[in-house]
Amino acid sequence: MINKRLLIKNLLAHNDESSFYDKKRKIDLGSKEGKAKFLKHICALSNSNPANNSFIVIGVEDETNEITGVDFFDDSKIQNLINAYLTNAPLIIYENVAFPNLPADKVVGLVTIRPHGKITSLRKNIWKYWGGSIFMRDGSISMPKDFDIEIKDVNSEIVQAIETKAKNNIEMTLDGVIDFINERHKDLDSHYKVFKELFVVCWAGNTKKVKGELYYSRVDIELINEQVRLFYSALDEVSISFTEDEFKITEYVHLGLNNQFRYYPLEEVRISFEENGSHQIDTELVFEAPRFNKKTLHHIYNTNNSLVEKLKKNIELTPSEKKDLRSLPATYLICFLNDFPDAKTKLYEAKPFLKNFDEDSYHSYKESVRILRKVKYN
Repeated sequence: MINKRLLIKNLLAHNDESSFYDKKRKIDLGSKEGKAKFLKHICALSNSNPANNSFIVIGVEDETNEITGVDFFDDSKIQNLINAYLTNAPLIIYENVAFPNLPADKVVGLVTIRPHGKITSLRKNIWKYWGGSIFMRDGSISMPKDFDIEIKDVNSEIVQAIETKAKNNIEMTLDGVIDFINERHKDLDSHYKVFKELFVVCWAGNTKKVKGELYYSRVDIELINEQVRLFYSALDEVSISFTEDEFKITEYVHLGLNNQFRYYPLEEVRISFEENGSHQIDTELVFEAPRFNKKTLHHIYNTNNSLVEKLKKNIELTPSEKKDLRSLPATYLICFLNDFPDAKTKLYEAKPFLKNFDEDSYHSYKESVRILRKVKYN
């Protein structure tokens, strides 16, 4: 079993970017340009490593190798993007890896690319890249190549050595459990559970009981053996259940208008543990969008648009408008879910103003965008 934090350290220590790994300060999968560049790198790394894994490390400064981290990313449908745009698409796994020196809401993203041994190419046009394009790694750069390229296995030995050096051991696992419970989450209700005498899952959060059911907020859940964060949210609430073979997380989102709020189940994540030392993570979206009165929503939508326009023109907001601004991301989300398609664009336009307004507003923005990203696949 590979300790993903140790794997990232070994990759960063291996000179500079190469034909089997790339590093990025961040990626942007919310724009055509960002998606296109991500697909280009996936294509190039897959073609340059037909017989071994290749990697993209996200949350690292390119020149200094400083680990700065990125937001927790839990888009389980990222493989759909790869399959839609790439022929002979490789298998993609995106994992959120905890680092002790980062803030609680930051992780390092690790993309593992598992090829099929066939030439990967763009299936259709995206941004400035043409359908049919083939990319390869030329040192640390992803470059377009001719159609008659021959893919060669040149990295298997060195990648195997790096992965072997990153294997987990009992000491790392015990240190991880102690650090999770006694240091990182000493102010929260913390637990651990061992599955199949091998896997250790830790979770922590504030707890409350509603009608006999236990719910967690400020939740952090981690697969300690691999140092992979399975779930993190400062706002939403989750319920947790488990058997001897399975660990299940059900995430809820708090939505409503005019002080009439309720929790709606958003997504279920099931981690199944096998006797052979493997595990499988399955995600199911269970969200049913709440419906609200259209007349009320039109009023809220127009109010939100007016607020954003005032911010663009640098007009001072009244105390009541500042209060409305803090709920703007969630109400734009509700409008979008109730057939206001432009609400999503308006929400994205508000990002820089919310970021500069206060931390709570920006957290609300990121949570709303995270929900949007999930439900668009439904």
